[in-house]
Amino acid sequence: MSPVRVIHASYVNVPATAALPPGPIKLTAMEAQWVVVPVLQHVLLYEGEDMPPFVDILQSLRSSLAATLRSFAPLAGKLVHLEDTGDVGLNCSSSDGINFVVAESDADIHRLAGNEKQDVHVLERLVPEVEMGELPTPVLAVQATRFKGGVALGVTVHHGVADGRSLWTFVEAWATACRGETRAATPCFDRSLVKLPGGQELARSFLRKYAPNLPKAAYPAPLLEDSARLTRRTFTVDARGIQRLKERILRLGESSGAAPPRPPSTFIAVVALAWTCFARCKPFASDDDVMVGFLADAQHRLDPPVDAGYFGACLTGCIASLPARELRDEHALAAAARAVQEEVRKKTEDPMAGCDFLAPAFKIAMERLMNVSGSSSFRAYELADFGWGRPRRTENTRMIRDGQVALMRGRDGQGVQVSVSLLEPAQMVEFKSQLLELVG
Repeated sequence: MSPVRVIHASYVNVPATAALPPGPIKLTAMEAQWVVVPVLQHVLLYEGEDMPPFVDILQSLRSSLAATLRSFAPLAGKLVHLEDTGDVGLNCSSSDGINFVVAESDADIHRLAGNEKQDVHVLERLVPEVEMGELPTPVLAVQATRFKGGVALGVTVHHGVADGRSLWTFVEAWATACRGETRAATPCFDRSLVKLPGGQELARSFLRKYAPNLPKAAYPAPLLEDSARLTRRTFTVDARGIQRLKERILRLGESSGAAPPRPPSTFIAVVALAWTCFARCKPFASDDDVMVGFLADAQHRLDPPVDAGYFGACLTGCIASLPARELRDEHALAAAARAVQEEVRKKTEDPMAGCDFLAPAFKIAMERLMNVSGSSSFRAYELADFGWGRPRRTENTRMIRDGQVALMRGRDGQGVQVSVSLLEPAQMVEFKSQLLELVG
């Protein structure tokens, strides 16, 4: 018997008062590649004795979602292939809506929300399934699942129309409406704000390169993996641990003569920590290059910068590399932080250098790449209070590769949540051991 059972599905329609775009919103070059790696999924778990009845939660979620769509109407639309021009665009009409799935589960939500080990079999079923491998495709669906003593809220969004920052902007707006409050800012879907060399022709060139058989959009072969074989864990590095980590990086850097040029940010420190643990838990040869890949927000790095209210995917790819031996010696944290910091500096100077972020997947040894998604600055726990408190836990359920790491700010608002997927359980044991030792 399935641990999660769908009992109902219906659509929340775009309100008649919503302002609709005059035509399809064409994806930019920083969005076009996501057509073949489309799925972005998160689940939020809420529990407590004072939770409202599930029927009241559903009514609040549906009515507030409809209200949110007044400003986020394009998310009710579909991603379509514009054959005349070769573009892919987001098309929205007054008849569109968001699929709202209602489900139930007999699983123990307290255990699900509290365990370091992720119950993948359940978590993956708490987000709505959306087939995005062929256009036209919906770009957003949500799911509310009833538990005894709690509720799960799952969100599936197409990465071509939203990066992590935009996803949490939407969740914040929805939660604000659900609490009966008014959101101050209005999102902007205007792609003309993103000024890229090559413009729309660059976007079309990426589509021809990675999705030559549109409207079918095949997942890239180098990224395919059997996610059912993976072991997943979630760790939290608290504020004191973060501070100790930063101090240790500076101390090791000074003693080795290779200190980072400036104190590491929280993101750089945590990525350096995870990268070091990854290199030490894997049986790489000492001379093997071990890589870390992540996406940097390009909005403020472009010239001109993109408005802060912009809603879309605006990211540039970053890859840092070090020999395994350097990630295993006593100065590893400092070397890792310096390499990550240098990669961020390069993309700050030239954000277009990482615009073709899928290209490395076809050139490098993917088994030696640790891929980081999310950010230590994503305040998911703080933003997702729908009126019954902060989530007890939130997870990226799209952890489908060996060596994948997902970051977000911790539930206390100070630390960092680090979710990890690895192929072998023994490697996860070693990863945890190294993390505890390095944080000290």
